[in-house]
Amino acid sequence: MKRHFIRSVVAAAVAWLAWCGTAPAQDYPTRPIRIIIGLGAGGGGDVFARTLAEELRKVLGVPVVVENRPGGSESIGARACADSAPDGYTVCVLSNEVMVYNQFLFKNIPFDPVKDVQPIVGLFLNTFVLAVNSSLKVRTVPDLVALSKAKSGTLSYGTFSFVLVRFMEKLKQEHGADIVRVPFRGGGELVNAMLSGSTPVGLLALSNMISQIEAGRIMVIAVNRKERSPLFPDVPTFLEVGRGEEYPSSWFGLFAPIGTPKPITRRLGDEVARIVSEPDFRLKMFIPRGVEPMDMKYEDFASFISADRHVAERIVKETGLQPQ
Repeated sequence: MKRHFIRSVVAAAVAWLAWCGTAPAQDYPTRPIRIIIGLGAGGGGDVFARTLAEELRKVLGVPVVVENRPGGSESIGARACADSAPDGYTVCVLSNEVMVYNQFLFKNIPFDPVKDVQPIVGLFLNTFVLAVNSSLKVRTVPDLVALSKAKSGTLSYGTFSFVLVRFMEKLKQEHGADIVRVPFRGGGELVNAMLSGSTPVGLLALSNMISQIEAGRIMVIAVNRKERSPLFPDVPTFLEVGRGEEYPSSWFGLFAPIGTPKPITRRLGDEVARIVSEPDFRLKMFIPRGVEPMDMKYEDFASFISADRHVAERIVKETGLQPQ
């Protein structure tokens, strides 16, 4: 409560200065900008954030530094962002996991996704896949189920998506699969575990492992899309293998501490939207990585998040899970 009060006072002061014309918005930025991401280095979200940071550096004329704050289902990074001064020099890249799911999965979270941060621009929708270390020699979900039964107690999987935890748990319940979940702090860490064989099964963004898939070290056996991926036309969707149930997409967006002056968030949002719409950027960061642009910002992005939060609440209730 005290933390929210202090932040409100600071935000009000910054807003008042902006109204008076003495806030630094018109000269923004004059010093380095920090982008906090609640995941470890090396994953798809981290790579995207670093590429975006470099492009922002070019147009804003100041260093833009990415800071990884993994842990707590992204809540550690979100809290660090929310506790920062609302002056435009700290923003954060957050996913739907921390912005819409955590509040229904945990009794206590260290920040309020509605009151502590404000949406700037949606960055991308992830194509999540169910993939395995190729040494398992499985090509389909039934193959994976059969292997897990034959090697009871030896297989494990990792994911950051609650929706896909649900998929795996239903698979275990309905088919008797024996696969244990292992927590990870970032996509890069999970991919390394998949490659080493310590956790050979992963449900994560396609963008995390394109090169490993192309090299034949990792095999995709299902994709989380409404339609099959053009990159893997022979691979079924989760909808096909999951008895017709649709699983919402994962997304990432750019946020700022609540109270950040509107002229600053508008400047950042407009620049980011322009960058991600550039053909060269899309050719590099979207098409070959199985990532889709969101193309929404400000109020439209906020409305999208609100609607997604209602979907998340329904999904969690349907699982019967109680907040931990």
